[in-house]
Amino acid sequence: MPIQAVVWDVDDTLFDYTSADRAGMRLHLAAEGLLDAYDSVEQAIVRWREITDVQWARFSAGEVSFEGQRRDRVRVFLGEELGDAEADAWFQRYIAHYETVWSLFPDVLPALDALAASHRHAVLSNSSIHVQDRKLRALGVYDRFEAVLCAAELGVSKPEAGAFHAACAALELAPHQVAYVGDHPEIDGRGAAEAGLLSVWIDRDGAYTGDDAPTPGDGRPHRIASLAELPALLGADTRFGAPSTFG
Repeated sequence: MPIQAVVWDVDDTLFDYTSADRAGMRLHLAAEGLLDAYDSVEQAIVRWREITDVQWARFSAGEVSFEGQRRDRVRVFLGEELGDAEADAWFQRYIAHYETVWSLFPDVLPALDALAASHRHAVLSNSSIHVQDRKLRALGVYDRFEAVLCAAELGVSKPEAGAFHAACAALELAPHQVAYVGDHPEIDGRGAAEAGLLSVWIDRDGAYTGDDAPTPGDGRPHRIASLAELPALLGADTRFGAPSTFG
């Protein structure tokens, strides 16, 4: 049976999270007077991202709440035992700078337009509804999706099969009728494939080396370098995009 729906990751798939996070943090550090504590802006940003990855892993493992991982990111980054209100206020000041530089990747709207008539669409993110609802509305694409599901509310996060199956259930489709598109080869790519979905890894940074080309049925994702390749991969009746050479 052909693919009937596409479920999308948000950060670094639809939304250019990495660029926004770096630019927003650069603005925030300058406003907070923290740049002198580091040899360079880049060093400070790398430190922030390292802390973010560690605290997000704790959240994914169920060791801390979504709000708790945010607060702990601030505490570790500043090296201070801040109270919850203080940590929340610092993070909200960061968010205010971060939101000023939000943008979609340029291939997103053309891909959504090309697939609008042929496929249904939903979102599955390892974030929270509060965050992603606001983001999708601000970016002007919220109404493109039938459902928006997030780990904080689901109680299960990618790469667990239950997260992907929840998205399929929301669409009332079987996993083999659904494609998942995400930027992380393991959390998104392998997770979706092992859950039985058609898994598509968007590798904009060129991390793919060519030595392990995906093969249908081997539990690995199909790799594309641009969303322009997605309609052809899904077999959509559209002239947008070019055939994928992977999978």
